[in-house]
Amino acid sequence: MPIVFTSKSFAVEVTTTRSPSGRTHETAIVRHMPAVVILPITDAGRVVLIRQFRPSVNEELWEVPAGSLKDGEEPEEGARRECEEETGLVPGQLVRLCAHYPAPGFCDERLIFYKATALTPASPDSTRHPDDDEEIEVREVTVAEAKSMVARGEIKDLKTAYALSLV
Repeated sequence: MPIVFTSKSFAVEVTTTRSPSGRTHETAIVRHMPAVVILPITDAGRVVLIRQFRPSVNEELWEVPAGSLKDGEEPEEGARRECEEETGLVPGQLVRLCAHYPAPGFCDERLIFYKATALTPASPDSTRHPDDDEEIEVREVTVAEAKSMVARGEIKDLKTAYALSLV
C-alpha cells in the first residue's frame, strides 16, 4: 500500500503486514530517518542542555541535542553536526553508547546515542547553525542537577532522561 502522507521529517505508510503466526492486518507506520542523540559533557563534567519550543506539545523543553540524519550521512558525522548546530560546540571525541527504537508500536525511527567530550567552541566562520525553525537556549548544568531536573519534571523529554541515565 502507499505512502499516504509525507512531510519534511517523516512519512506515513499504510500497509498490510503478516505476523509470525500468519495473520494479516492493516498497519500504519511512521517512516522516520534514524536520529542521533548527543550527551555533551564538558571538561568540567557538566552536561550541555538545550531548551527549545516544541510545537507538538506547545512547550519549551530542556533536552540534550539531537536530530535526524541527512540522506547518506553516517551517524557519527550527524552527531558532530547536530552538536555544533545546536550548542555551538564541536566534539573532539564521540563514543557511541547504544541505539534504541523510541516508539516501535507505530514508528521505525532509531535513536543512536553518543557521548561527546573534548568540546571546543565552533569556529566563528562555521556554517553549522540551528535550523531556521529552531530558537535554542544553551545551558550547562552538573550531571546531578540534570538528573534532579528529570526528577522534578523540568526535563520532560524521554530521550534526554534516558541519555542522562547513561552517565
